Amino acid sequence: MKRLISITAILFSLLAFGSALAFWVLKSVNAPLTVSEPALFVVEPGSSAISVVRKLDNEGYADTPEVVAKIWLKLDEQARAVKAGTYQLQPDMSLLDALYLIARNEEFQFSVGLVEGFTLKQWLAVLENAPSLKQDIDSVDEVSALVAAADLVTSEGAPVDSNPEGLFLADTYHYTAGASVSGILKRANNAMSAYLQSAWEQRQPGMPYDTPYEALIMASIIEKETAVADERPLISGVFINRLQKDMRLQTDPTVIYGLGDNFDGNITRRHLREKNPYNTYTVSGLPPTPIAMPGKPAIDAALHPAVTDALYFVSRGDGTHVFSATLEQHNQAVNEYQRNISSK
Repeated sequence: MKRLISITAILFSLLAFGSALAFWVLKSVNAPLTVSEPALFVVEPGSSAISVVRKLDNEGYADTPEVVAKIWLKLDEQARAVKAGTYQLQPDMSLLDALYLIARNEEFQFSVGLVEGFTLKQWLAVLENAPSLKQDIDSVDEVSALVAAADLVTSEGAPVDSNPEGLFLADTYHYTAGASVSGILKRANNAMSAYLQSAWEQRQPGMPYDTPYEALIMASIIEKETAVADERPLISGVFINRLQKDMRLQTDPTVIYGLGDNFDGNITRRHLREKNPYNTYTVSGLPPTPIAMPGKPAIDAALHPAVTDALYFVSRGDGTHVFSATLEQHNQAVNEYQRNISSK
């Protein structure tokens, strides 16, 4: 009888000890990490779950006894299945939350905004400074090589050896650590190809474009001429009117693009007389390539222009424009608004 009582006491003691141990383990793995603000945490390839716990401890995010972590990981198969990557730790996240996040491979999504109206050269500068992005493209020439190798889609009607300007859709692109510049550009290129083709199929009848690429060129000019949403279809209508009347476009952004690095911020009369394929003051029709990266609204405006009798427009100096149907009206607007701008 005494022996039975002793065995029962031992069993109760073990049960109590096991309960206490289980409570301790659960409390430890569910305790909040020491994270006061979102922080990036890198799990290297080949890492085990216990090595992740050690790294969290070493970097000051956790203070979990290794024996506790080992006990838990023995029991929790999901928490053991950690995957390499860059993850964001959040305030009040527990060790268990972190391990599950890493096991689900929910890597942190970086983002880079590729802005409408920028040139490819400007985009490459933005991408060069994007965090955790593999820099495998250094120049516009390298992007041209991707086009030549058919790694990038050229719009229907684009010359095979053309400048790759405009072949990418302006947008915000999300990526995980280790993604490449070329990968971002391919995504932007595929997005542009898909959007332009869809927009082309739904274009307004009677457009003076033979190919989607010509519409893309026009969209890039519209993008550079105005940032005012309501004006894009009007700007498009003016340029289409001029094309249909065999009038030169005479748009300053094409001149600036043609000058390249020689542009110092000031267009002169000499620049307007200079002969180059992008100078729409001296060359009829559209320039040979887009002059910037257009966004979706500019593409839509190029293919759905406003019906207008305007042939001219001039800036008011506040981002908006005055539209005129005759040269006389235009000259009056130029005198009024350009004089006001010069006097300020």
